[in-house]
Amino acid sequence: MKYVNIPDTADCSVPFYLSVEEWAARHLPPDEYFFAWQVPPSVICGRHQDIPLEVDLSQAESLGVKVWRRKSGGGAVYADWNNVMFSYITPSAGVQTSFGSYTSKICAMLASLGLDAVPTGRNDIAINGHKVAGNAFYGMPGRSIVHGTMLYDADFATMSRVLTPSRAKVESKGVKSVPSRITTLRSEGLGMSCPDFIGHALKFLGDGGEVHLSHDDLTEVREIMMSYLNPRFLSPAPTAPKITTSEYIEGVGMVTFSCRISADGLIHRATLTGDFFPLADIDAKIVRHIEGIHPSDLPGVVEALDIPSVISGLTNEKLLNILTRNIP
Repeated sequence: MKYVNIPDTADCSVPFYLSVEEWAARHLPPDEYFFAWQVPPSVICGRHQDIPLEVDLSQAESLGVKVWRRKSGGGAVYADWNNVMFSYITPSAGVQTSFGSYTSKICAMLASLGLDAVPTGRNDIAINGHKVAGNAFYGMPGRSIVHGTMLYDADFATMSRVLTPSRAKVESKGVKSVPSRITTLRSEGLGMSCPDFIGHALKFLGDGGEVHLSHDDLTEVREIMMSYLNPRFLSPAPTAPKITTSEYIEGVGMVTFSCRISADGLIHRATLTGDFFPLADIDAKIVRHIEGIHPSDLPGVVEALDIPSVISGLTNEKLLNILTRNIP
């Protein structure tokens, strides 16, 4: 892989690094690229998550934790200077192929340090049965971006105060809390410092040379960055409408459907949110088709859609069950 070398004087915010990923996917020749980054205390939410349901915003503000939204799917993560974030850009367009390629490289790198890391679940890496890294996917035309957190160490106290995952999601994993199911590299016996770990990772993974970002490149990165700073992108999803159904589906994630029923009995203000991995535009491929129809028409409408090509792992039958469960 080629290492994307970002100047030390560059911004160190979440939107900046997410924008570097997009810039690399848009402008660099087809190849595999990666870079590592760290950020001040931040929560990074998935593209389709309802932020107030995932984050205690008052706690985040009081603790000085920034809250951002990324364009990939998946769940909310807490990151700070104890985390190492990795970004991987590949010409592969498939979500499973991209995840598999990335996680195998990261596990090999950890194995070189004597850590028995294995891919687990739909997007995690675990050591001794405990999650040490979580990853998310973002597809672009002809390119895929996989980015993930690596817990060198962790501030569990702050993490627990700002992240508020649904009880259904936590209980579905057979644990009592988020910290109880995760571990850190330090807890697993890694003796080197965080800077030394980053240096080892870059040396192990970066066998294809380097790409250096120029002043003009950074200008283009900051233009992309404006999309992440747009209030309409950052703002929470609409507050929960009158009818809401949530379900955690193994291999898919949390799926929440919300809508209102108008006076004439039709569905409107529908939203489909969660920490699933979208493979296509959710609004265009699903929500638009159920807006303005009568609930009795849902089976026929959903049957005509190709749900597995829109949300990874989700079937038409499972989606229909969620859509119709609480509608009178």
